[in-house]
Amino acid sequence: MLSDDRAIERQISEVLSQRTGTLAADWHCVFKARYGMHVAFEAIRECMGEGEVATQLLTCCTAVDPILSADLTPRYCDISPRTASIDSLRLDLSGSVRAVVLQHTYGIIDDASSRELARCAHESGAVVIEDCAHCVGRMALDEEGRPLADISVHSFGIEKVLDTLMGGAIWVNPASPFSELAAEVSRRLAELPSAPVRIKMLSRMNRFQLRVFGHLPHDIHVRWYRRLSSHGLFEPAVAEEERRGRLPYDPMRPSAYVCKKALSALKGIEGIEASKRELVSIYRRGLSGVEGIEIPAAAMEGEAQPLLKFPLLVHDTALADCVVEAVCDAGYFTSAWYRPELYPNVLDKEAYHVPTDRSNLMENDRFIARVATLPTNITPDAAQRVVEVVLGVVSS
Repeated sequence: MLSDDRAIERQISEVLSQRTGTLAADWHCVFKARYGMHVAFEAIRECMGEGEVATQLLTCCTAVDPILSADLTPRYCDISPRTASIDSLRLDLSGSVRAVVLQHTYGIIDDASSRELARCAHESGAVVIEDCAHCVGRMALDEEGRPLADISVHSFGIEKVLDTLMGGAIWVNPASPFSELAAEVSRRLAELPSAPVRIKMLSRMNRFQLRVFGHLPHDIHVRWYRRLSSHGLFEPAVAEEERRGRLPYDPMRPSAYVCKKALSALKGIEGIEASKRELVSIYRRGLSGVEGIEIPAAAMEGEAQPLLKFPLLVHDTALADCVVEAVCDAGYFTSAWYRPELYPNVLDKEAYHVPTDRSNLMENDRFIARVATLPTNITPDAAQRVVEVVLGVVSS
């Protein structure tokens, strides 16, 4: 007989399998998506040997921490301005690249470029790790409509589609050409221990603590946030240790409480996505073709995707910051995701192997310097107001 947490995990796997046309047995729940990535990268190193992982700087540091924690080395590649993800035309797979991270930044999925990236990776003997943190339950598809990654990582965490604060799920492709690796990753994920009592307690307290922090003056908020985090009495979205290139825990499964929250949110995901598609359509209509605004082409093509954030590029960093500030002043919280690179800014760039020679990262640097993002968790009327605010800033 399954325990309560295992039974709920099974239900989550079934919902995700139904959404993706996959098998529930190939899905595995984890405490946080980054820990599922750690399991995958550690297995890659042990099965394939030491080496590098091709990834990007336009990301959160917690997407690189699992690479470092597995004793692999990140190799930062340039991005395509049309997808905000690694550009297959600029992908350097020479040497000992063991894996390539296919990140669907902001929730933008471009099947054509994803297929080309996967083809290049597989021809070079590299595993494709798909980062679906911004688009839970949606994956890049091959020509037959099947998920094309070897391993696909989905997050339920804070500032994600579900906003469950914690939790995640990993899909392992049973048809992966790396069959032995896939089997090993599945075995390790299936045998993960349950979250310890302290983590279960923090999982329950997290939302309440965030509400309390939100009502405190900024300086007191920061002081108590840091104090409770340092004493293990609060689970932050990104811990200070994670900004130094290390994961604070060993991989584990989520608590039953987190799973219940995730399952409830997943059952309403179609409504969440419909709302985001509507807002993306409003931004596309209102900002397309406006002088001084560039939008990644893949976010403008075809049916509107349910983006986690709507990205746009303006003339320079100062103007991008003005856009963010004006939208926030109008009452709609937003940010310049991802500026700074390796968000929210790492404390030890050397630990992350951040290159000093940026000659092969020109599109990446251009994008990060000019990006502003618009919220997709507001009402349609509010989105129309955001469009007006952005137009006012750009035209002034």
